[in-house]
Amino acid sequence: MNEHLEKIELPKDFTREISNFLHYLELEKGLSQNTKISYKQDLMRYAEFLNSLNILKFSLSSQSDISEFLSLLSKLGLSTSSRTRYLSSIRNFHKFLLSTGKSNRDPSEAVDLPKPSRKLPDTLSIEEINKIIEQPDISKPSGVRDRAILETLYACGLRVSELTGLKQRDLLFDAEIIRVFGKGSKERIVPIGHSAMDWLRNYIVSVRHIFAKGTVSEDALFLSQKGKQLTRMAIWKFVDAYSRMANPNRKIHPHIFRHSFATHLLEGGADLRAVQEMLGHSDISTTQIYTHIDRDYIKEVHRTFHPRA
Repeated sequence: MNEHLEKIELPKDFTREISNFLHYLELEKGLSQNTKISYKQDLMRYAEFLNSLNILKFSLSSQSDISEFLSLLSKLGLSTSSRTRYLSSIRNFHKFLLSTGKSNRDPSEAVDLPKPSRKLPDTLSIEEINKIIEQPDISKPSGVRDRAILETLYACGLRVSELTGLKQRDLLFDAEIIRVFGKGSKERIVPIGHSAMDWLRNYIVSVRHIFAKGTVSEDALFLSQKGKQLTRMAIWKFVDAYSRMANPNRKIHPHIFRHSFATHLLEGGADLRAVQEMLGHSDISTTQIYTHIDRDYIKEVHRTFHPRA
């Protein structure tokens, strides 16, 4: 996009209104830092585009301007889902401007995009998951920590941000559950399997103090070599490294553990609502994407046994 939108200093009206919106998201909506960063990036690109058209205020933007911006994103190769996210950011922003009297209309209201295609999530077999989980060298403190991380990712179906945000106080071993804070700081309770519980206990009792080194970690569960809370990028690197050790020909990211968690539960007969609750999905339609294997199985049974299949 850089070749189409030059990096120049934006008018103060743009930056001030974006800043006010981000402040509103933090105070009123309780959105995470990562969500705020995404909003900022989307709106800065939108502002750069308007500026390139010599439109110097958001309130002067039109429906056709927004459509043209989304068309440019498409030409630059952004997927439908990415363009839908941009439109969502722009809509929420213009609603904010309207509600605060900074604009007297919402030009995004009539702009629409085709619904993103629902791709079936990439998943791993139970055997593939087990092979990755068994890769860390548990004779080393880092190996014990990483084994606990991988076990927890799969056992609880966590997002990476949820995993890195875990505190020691969120582990309720007696009840065999953990407390998770998901999108929008929504709290949910997720069961832990015995294997993950054992490795978490082992990590906390045996090696966490080695990483802590007397630093102030704010009770963060998983710590880096410097005693700080592990970052999302660190988890991505761990998963990538151990996945390559288990299967050099396949690129695997942490979210595949979450997809596999949901699919394996549903394959085993778990109730869709229960899986929805464990994943922290507000809408069950988001969870239903994981039922593709059940549907395939039903079709196969029909094909095999129905006299006219």
